Amino acid sequence: MFKLGLDIGSTTIKCIVLDGEQNIVFSVYRRHFSRIAGEGGALLGEVARRFPGVLMTVTLSGSAGMGMAADLDLEFVQEVYATRTAVKKLDPDTDIVIELGGEDAKILFLSGGLEVRMNGTCAGGTGAFIDQIASLLEVSTDEMNSLASGHDKIYAIASRCGVFAKSDVQPLINQGARREDISASVFYAVVNQTIAGLAQGRDISGKVLYLGGPLTFLPELRKSFDDVLGADGICPENSLFYVAYGAALAPGGSPVNIAELSGKMTSYISSEGYGNCEPLFGSKDEYNEFSRRHFKNSLGIKEITSPNGEMYLGIDAGSTTVKALLCDRDGSVFFPFYSPTGGNPVPLIKKYLENLYRKHPDIRIASSAVTGYGEEIIKAAFHIDEGIVETIAHYTAAKAFCRDVDFIIDIGGQDIKCFKIHNGAIDNIFLNEACSSGCGSFLQTFAAALGYGVEEFAKIGLFAPSPVDLGSRCTVFMNSSVKQAQKDGATVESISAGLSISVVKNALYKVIRCASGSELGENIVVQGGTFHNDAVLRAFEKEIGRDVFRPKLSGVMGAYGAALYARDNSSRGETSGVLTSEKLASFSHDVKVVTCRACGNNCKLTVNRFSDGVKYIAGNRCEKPLQKGKSSVKYNMFEFKNNLLSGFKTLPRKEGAPVIGIPMVLNMYELLPFWAVFFRSLGFNVEVSPGSTRKLYLKGQHTIPSDTVCYPAKLVHGHIEELIAKGADAIFYPNMSYNIDESGGDNHYNCPVVAYYPLVIRSNIKALEKTKFICDFVGIHDKSAFTARIGKILSKYFPPFSKKEIKKAADAAYSAYDDFMAAISKKGSEFLEIAKAKNLPVIMLAGRPYHIDAEVCHGIDELICSYGAVVVTEDAIERKTRLNTAVLNQWTYHSRLYAAAEYVAQNPMGLDINLVQLVSFGCGVDAITTDEVRSIIEKSGKIYTQIKIDEITNVGAVKIRLRSLFSAVSVKKPQVGDTAETKEKVLVGAAGGN
Repeated sequence: MFKLGLDIGSTTIKCIVLDGEQNIVFSVYRRHFSRIAGEGGALLGEVARRFPGVLMTVTLSGSAGMGMAADLDLEFVQEVYATRTAVKKLDPDTDIVIELGGEDAKILFLSGGLEVRMNGTCAGGTGAFIDQIASLLEVSTDEMNSLASGHDKIYAIASRCGVFAKSDVQPLINQGARREDISASVFYAVVNQTIAGLAQGRDISGKVLYLGGPLTFLPELRKSFDDVLGADGICPENSLFYVAYGAALAPGGSPVNIAELSGKMTSYISSEGYGNCEPLFGSKDEYNEFSRRHFKNSLGIKEITSPNGEMYLGIDAGSTTVKALLCDRDGSVFFPFYSPTGGNPVPLIKKYLENLYRKHPDIRIASSAVTGYGEEIIKAAFHIDEGIVETIAHYTAAKAFCRDVDFIIDIGGQDIKCFKIHNGAIDNIFLNEACSSGCGSFLQTFAAALGYGVEEFAKIGLFAPSPVDLGSRCTVFMNSSVKQAQKDGATVESISAGLSISVVKNALYKVIRCASGSELGENIVVQGGTFHNDAVLRAFEKEIGRDVFRPKLSGVMGAYGAALYARDNSSRGETSGVLTSEKLASFSHDVKVVTCRACGNNCKLTVNRFSDGVKYIAGNRCEKPLQKGKSSVKYNMFEFKNNLLSGFKTLPRKEGAPVIGIPMVLNMYELLPFWAVFFRSLGFNVEVSPGSTRKLYLKGQHTIPSDTVCYPAKLVHGHIEELIAKGADAIFYPNMSYNIDESGGDNHYNCPVVAYYPLVIRSNIKALEKTKFICDFVGIHDKSAFTARIGKILSKYFPPFSKKEIKKAADAAYSAYDDFMAAISKKGSEFLEIAKAKNLPVIMLAGRPYHIDAEVCHGIDELICSYGAVVVTEDAIERKTRLNTAVLNQWTYHSRLYAAAEYVAQNPMGLDINLVQLVSFGCGVDAITTDEVRSIIEKSGKIYTQIKIDEITNVGAVKIRLRSLFSAVSVKKPQVGDTAETKEKVLVGAAGGN
């Protein structure tokens, strides 16, 4: 009996036909482009012609096969079991199967019983993810594989979803990074996503089998897996067909006529329906009225066709597009330009300027300004006079159209930026720091996948009677929803309209997190190229229940704001330093990738050199590569604390003494002085794990059981692995429910992760079975109980110490801790005095002890210092009394944060001081502090902003937020000569912060 197995996946169809001896006599692999019924029917037609009149059992499998199997009365087998069946038949000694499909990722652990790990709510790290990045690089996946084979550097790139990865890839492209290095980095990102997201602590060892399209067609991806796993995985013959093969081997139903089944499948329509939304426009008249209303919003801004005296150049080098224009003294617009970046904004701006000079050789540019992702490289390349943060550029442009604007939302290619305006100043900022779903590239990706240009795709959805309800999920995973809707009979028009609605819901409910449209404001201005799409604009108005302003220049508002800024910050008679036509004729741009060795970060730098000798360096996480010959004086508590801790890593060593390993993680960033001195006093040598790096993280990644725990906790695994490799006699990492009581709150707990992560480590790192791992519960908050408790603990691992020895060591440890904290407080006071004497701005950079880890904070402290600010930390101020709060104040780190907020609000020294809180993703308990901290600072005239940091943080978004903070401070700060009434308005406008 012939058997046919059909694997209908998210992007492809695979078919296997076995003869009576279970030999493969036919196999086909092809993409279905969401036309599953038609492609499946055509494929079965080929089988019928190849084997005329032969009856076969037919079994379906795959993510898209279940509904079809039920409707067509065919057998169905779940793909995991189909895979296991095929592996048992073809490769029975396999231990691990790693399978990547179009939107699916699976790891099958076969030894010791079957265990399956599959992706659930995200398709990051799959074939669709790789396709999207290849599209961004403007290469095929095969070309991407070839490029990766010639790589020199590996960059850190997120792989949690395709659009978010673009936030890492696009700046690399803009900065001139080699495509070879980007391609290889993407493959390593896929590996890391698979291991961290699916293995989750289970060891991947033994014989590893690679299955699925991406691992079959991309040898460099397989090499990346081998490199990270330390394995020599096998991609077997017919690796694409294992699910189909397993389906064919499964017990089938009654034999069927394949030709008849081909006809049924070709005409198949799913019995399932799909949800829909209200139509965007009910009639052409409704649309025409909508268009007239928005046309009127821009009548106040003129467009001129020739230069009018002194002209002002504005450039917006965004993540996916480049915009430029000029304006005159009246704000009239001249020579606008809008174009996709094509991976590099430099040649586009060069061409724009060349066209400008050729058509208008006598033009006089008085001043110029640039904003956006590519601000620094464009400023360096073309000698632009000013750089302006995006928030200020967009606000400046919005005011030109709507003087009383109180809310701005800008949806660009990969960014969503929203600003609340109060009393003429930016009062609150929302940025999509964690994901880019719902941005312009979101629609562009789907338009391209469905065979449309983005403008045409937008238009066809305007009058769709039943837009598909797609919700507001991430881009790659939403592919499944779109394809399911197609299978259920949804038209392209309905999908287009549904995606426009989804963009709006993402912005409102994921980025702004508003409960209703009334929270936004009365006078709302929408900007960005995405709002050129009438469907998105209409969906936004319907969702918030009010009309908004869309300027005619919506897509180039950043450039217009930059031009207005250049105008407002120049004097008559000035001439811009922007390159002239003569200098453009000899312009050149060379790129070189190097590794900086100036500090432990070892940043991978992209060095751009231009023909006039100007050099622009990107990729640095500190200022050292940029500050040669400049003063290195800075006031940074992060740096001071790290230097202070370094002394405890190099305590004198005693020959032949046993070695205690201490991981430099979490609370050890504060307690290292205590434990290092304690063990050294008992005669141990102390081995502290090295500074955190990306490489160290990857070393322990395979033992991380949770993908959602905060990055500082994930780093613990690498530190423990490093101490094991160094051969420490014992590793000391205790569980600690309590911190030292600082009398600042109702209690003094450690957060659950800090308190109990040693238990996670003990349960997930197998190598600890051969090492003494001291993770007992310890409490140093009670000195008298501590000495008795620690003696009993150590006696389980080492010859017992006398009570006298323990007490002496404990006394030395407590003294070292007190001295360490006193040194921090003293230096904090010193920095604040310096700030007052020199009139320097101060940022209270509050967080947790481990946020001083350079790998965790991503150089944010250095970035703040680069703005000329003094950085102090929440533990550097005196806390004399218990702070009364409206919440249960029981966490030590939170108590410090509340005290820091109170200090900033009261500002006893009269400083120019504001509060920035660092929060690690996955640290859920921090969320409850935000409202309380804001309420403490409220009406003080100070700003509070919270920055979330993770394994891979969108540093570009962080930089926008910080620059906006400093711009807002300069705008809101009461000026000398202000009346009392004016000062009051300014201070009220600053309240609430971000």
